[in-house]
Amino acid sequence: MVKSQLSFRLRQNASQNMQRSSKKDVLRKTNKSQPPKPEKKVAESVASGLAFPSGDTAFKALLSVRFFAAIWSHVTDCDEAFNYWEPTHYLIFNQGLQTWEYSPQFALRSYFYLMIHAAPMWIYHSLLQPNPLLMFYFTRCILGLLCAFAEVYFYKAICKEFGVHIGRICLGFQLLSPGMFIASTAYLPSSFAMYNLTAAFAAWWQQKYVLAIFFTAVGSLLGWPFAALLGLPIVLDMVIQRRLYKNFILWSALVAIIIGVPMVLVDSLFYGKLVIAPFNLVKYNVLGGAGPDLYGTEPFSFYLVNGFLNFNIIWVLALFSPVAIVLNYFFVPSKNKSTLYLPHWLSLSPMYLWLGVFMFQRHKEERFLFPIYPMICLAGAISLDIAQKLMFRVWNVLRKMPQGTHYLDKTTVIMLLAVALSSLLGISRMFALYKNYHAPMDLMMELNRYPGEITVPDHSQIHVCFGKDWHRYPSSFFLPNVNWNVHFVKSEFDGMMPAPYSSDPNATELIHPYFNDENREEPSLYYNVSRCHFLLDLDLGKETELEPIYARRTESWKVLSSYKFLNTERSHPLARAFYIPFVSETFIEFGNFSLLQSIKFKIK
Repeated sequence: MVKSQLSFRLRQNASQNMQRSSKKDVLRKTNKSQPPKPEKKVAESVASGLAFPSGDTAFKALLSVRFFAAIWSHVTDCDEAFNYWEPTHYLIFNQGLQTWEYSPQFALRSYFYLMIHAAPMWIYHSLLQPNPLLMFYFTRCILGLLCAFAEVYFYKAICKEFGVHIGRICLGFQLLSPGMFIASTAYLPSSFAMYNLTAAFAAWWQQKYVLAIFFTAVGSLLGWPFAALLGLPIVLDMVIQRRLYKNFILWSALVAIIIGVPMVLVDSLFYGKLVIAPFNLVKYNVLGGAGPDLYGTEPFSFYLVNGFLNFNIIWVLALFSPVAIVLNYFFVPSKNKSTLYLPHWLSLSPMYLWLGVFMFQRHKEERFLFPIYPMICLAGAISLDIAQKLMFRVWNVLRKMPQGTHYLDKTTVIMLLAVALSSLLGISRMFALYKNYHAPMDLMMELNRYPGEITVPDHSQIHVCFGKDWHRYPSSFFLPNVNWNVHFVKSEFDGMMPAPYSSDPNATELIHPYFNDENREEPSLYYNVSRCHFLLDLDLGKETELEPIYARRTESWKVLSSYKFLNTERSHPLARAFYIPFVSETFIEFGNFSLLQSIKFKIK
């Protein structure tokens, strides 16, 4: 009897264990069939049949347009040419122009930052001995590649955090926006900060805080120190909301040491004294230097106009995003969160913070907004998505939709029209930039080929000069070799000019008396125009004693080549901003940008 009861209980326990095991197996299979939580938005979109580019497709598209920018975009900012291309040319060829920012007396710029960009060029030069012009475009293509990597990481993070609909809109906005066309391959710390902060935001939205700290530190310490402001919302999220004090302090200190120590060592070696370049730059601009207001002071409307030129309707949508988010909260009820981790306002807060600071600075330049360019595209995409939801709500009130109708079923046409319009305006703007302003680079390419057309003795020193359009000089990488030198002749401009680096071995340590931080003119830096072998000069139909039209002085100069260049004073603002085939030419006027050769001063 006891044995039979014991046997019955053993069989009962075995049966219960098998049932439990079966339930566990079912649960495991169910969990395996369900996507991980971070992929929820992507999975839902795939299930609903929403088409969107894969990461590989997005990368190919982004890389294509960034390479296009590398080849066709002109150097839009003289700061890029004189503060970055020129000292990089010096690092490789021991020849280039130096600005006052690189004088040890001020030491505002980092040679360590330059060396990171110069390293691929130096390897390319050492292995293949290419024409310097090829090194210029080689570097631009590398910058475009870095930008594409950051952007595709940004795109994939948006798809996870905000949903693939917003992701695909943002990608469409990024691809053909003139702002990204200009910033993506510019050799500027603000572009470098844009790459890194774009990656930092993507890491932040995926809760990868270590990566977010790393990219923020690289973008601000190695690139542009003011970009650290964009990392403030990430810090607040980590420290206040997540209470990750130890992680923040530990990784911030570690990254600061990894980046800061070699930067200080390299810069101190170049300048011949202890130098912390980011601190010097902040000190000059914020803490009592001569001040940035000596250059580029613009009215409040400057960024409003410039933002529209670079992003057209995307800019309008981005500025409208705070209102759109509020309307979405009150008028678009939803059972599910519209984001995976963070609310819209917190994710977009870096852009609001940046605009809130820079819009009210007197010194305004286009490159100052580069770090938030991808964020502008995201804010525009969020506003457009909310506009679609609001429109669907209105239509649902006016005409009752069938149960289960998705807002994208009825409003996709709005998205397509918006992306198409922004793309058309973007292409129009990019064509206008190339057609109206590319002449100086075209002429320098002509000059670069010139030694192949004539016999130039190896020992000859060739002097190439710029006058009133000195700020359009694209860099010494456009000169054929180190025997060719660029100079500036006196014009109506009365500010501080760049000067050639000294030929001494310790050239970067020398303090020159002609450099100052007050934009005072130094007459000794001008070159005698009568000793120029070549001169690039713009004819806009007016001249002064200091700015004659040299092309008309046929007894001294002969024209080798000419390209059209926009005469802004005699052109309609809208027609010069956007190119419309067969229409723009009616409302704009061009001058001639010419490459001249001296008749009297021969090459020997």
